[in-house]
Amino acid sequence: MHGDQLARSAQRLIQMLRPENVGTAAQTAMTWFKPLPAPSGAIGPRFPIFPATLGRLGALEVRLAEGKREVKRAQKLRYRVFYRDGTAIADAATLLARRDKDAFDKICDHLLVIDHAAKPSMSGKQPVVGTYRLLRQDVAEDHGGFYTGDEFDIAGLIDRHADLRFLELGRSCVLPPYRGKRTVELLWHGIWSYVRQHRLDVMIGCASFEGTDPDRLALPLSFLHHYAQAPEAWRAAAHPSRRVEMNRMAREAISPKAALHELPPLIKGYLRLGAYIGDGAVIDHQFGTTDVLIVMPVAAISARYIEHFGGDTSRHAA
Repeated sequence: MHGDQLARSAQRLIQMLRPENVGTAAQTAMTWFKPLPAPSGAIGPRFPIFPATLGRLGALEVRLAEGKREVKRAQKLRYRVFYRDGTAIADAATLLARRDKDAFDKICDHLLVIDHAAKPSMSGKQPVVGTYRLLRQDVAEDHGGFYTGDEFDIAGLIDRHADLRFLELGRSCVLPPYRGKRTVELLWHGIWSYVRQHRLDVMIGCASFEGTDPDRLALPLSFLHHYAQAPEAWRAAAHPSRRVEMNRMAREAISPKAALHELPPLIKGYLRLGAYIGDGAVIDHQFGTTDVLIVMPVAAISARYIEHFGGDTSRHAA
């Protein structure tokens, strides 16, 4: 296949991820991007004054963790997914605590999905089945920066958009039985409500491939490099000391269809939202992953989704 034909083929496949080209069920799911009404009054600090509950779908509720005990519930879920069932390597302290935790947890908001129909725990709490960690730029700057900054040089990106407010997304995980549309829908509904309530402009974060051998990931990494790399205005690169080259295959050697099949669902989801991919990948040996940088300007998401799928969000209202 010639270069121009290959490029058109890849673009057609990426367009298949767009909402106008997916089924009715997926279109319905995208109405979560229209936010819940923001409360009147000033927007508060890390534990905000608006209600912690951000939405509900059947027995599933999405809410912000309130207090240290609920943050610990998120950490326990992360330990189960990342360490007990995943490839992350726990140190002695993590094994003893049976929680995935770090210094950023104290300054982040923690999004939880709770199943009110499931069997309660020994303490009588309904189980947390999904979580996301959220870190706003104003909070990060007061505490030494973003977690993402350890892997990627994002300082220039933030400086180029000094008039915009950034939000870091991280530590995303969902229990295997809940890895369907409903849970993901609620997580993103919660994120989008949070974005609107705090008037945030850009979402960034690391997304991961399982495994630490970039040669085994040559196809999907090369695909992202050639077809999804951020334009210069939104580009940030992996730190030179940690950088792994993503351009491992020539553009004309890539099968876009096969590459899309190898992308993790989370990365495909980010591309569907209009995300850009940073320059270079990073090996995270602790978690057993290869990480890429995700950059999502909110304005792009609004243009592609909210106007197209603007709908009644009352079905998610708490």
